[in-house]
Amino acid sequence: MGEKPELLELMQMPPRVAETMAGRYKIHALWQAADKQAMLANVADMITGVVTMGHGGCTAELMKQLPSLKMVSVFGVGYDGVDVAHATANDIKVSNTPDVLTDEVANLAVGLTLALTREIPKADSYVREGHWLKGEMPFNRTIVNRPVGVVGMGRIGRATADRLAALGADVSWYGPRPKPNVPYPFDPDIAHLAANMDGLVLCCPGGPVTKHLVNRAVINALGPDGWLVNVARGSVVEEDALVEALLGKRIWGAGLDVFAHEPKVPSALLDLDNVVLQPHQASATVATRHAMADLVVENLDLFYANKPLKTPVTS
Repeated sequence: MGEKPELLELMQMPPRVAETMAGRYKIHALWQAADKQAMLANVADMITGVVTMGHGGCTAELMKQLPSLKMVSVFGVGYDGVDVAHATANDIKVSNTPDVLTDEVANLAVGLTLALTREIPKADSYVREGHWLKGEMPFNRTIVNRPVGVVGMGRIGRATADRLAALGADVSWYGPRPKPNVPYPFDPDIAHLAANMDGLVLCCPGGPVTKHLVNRAVINALGPDGWLVNVARGSVVEEDALVEALLGKRIWGAGLDVFAHEPKVPSALLDLDNVVLQPHQASATVATRHAMADLVVENLDLFYANKPLKTPVTS
């Protein structure tokens, strides 16, 4: 590649990404800069690539400040923070890291579903706190032969649906359009789906199109016996409405890996025993994060070798 291409790192990358890039690229860590605008002014003309996280994104405004920019490599399957339309219109390539994290995200979606419905964290506390010595814990819930809705039927949604079905759930789904090769019933109305399911598992992309897709009306449609699991994006759920519904017992419970203002979590959720909380770690296994890191750098290497990207994003 001759001289090392100069990259702008918008967010702190996992060690494996940083270590691999360090030998091949000259990295300018914007996230470390005390004066970000001053740093941009100094390096803007030299930057040909950007590395960022899925939830960090890369805005059109930033791209406009980088006149030599030709590549944005995203660590994550989600790229809702990247203005792909602007990138495409300006011949800027975008890549992400799909497929390598599908199984683990789907596994956590099912894990949260079981942890919530079978009340696994609550049962753990029941034993630790000595309550079992005083009597049996109340029965919990099943997904076997029960209707469970999956929102979004992309790679992760399909993998989640297949796992839920294998566990005995009666799966239906919602998305922007039906898909002919999906064996599960499609419902074009998410509120209708919610009203007819025991619970919803959210696996859809983030971004403006799905912002507050699960709004107050959908949450209320789930009803006092309904539950919600979210491994998608915090923006998909109207979080204030969800918190109100949980506090008012208008919904039975929730399993949440993502939140509207991460890493801040609504304080009201911390005291509820019918909510299972995770720190946005659906893909956070060592093997999966290593595979994601390798794919981030592989796409960069391919781009600078004038070869097709392995996992390009198109608008």
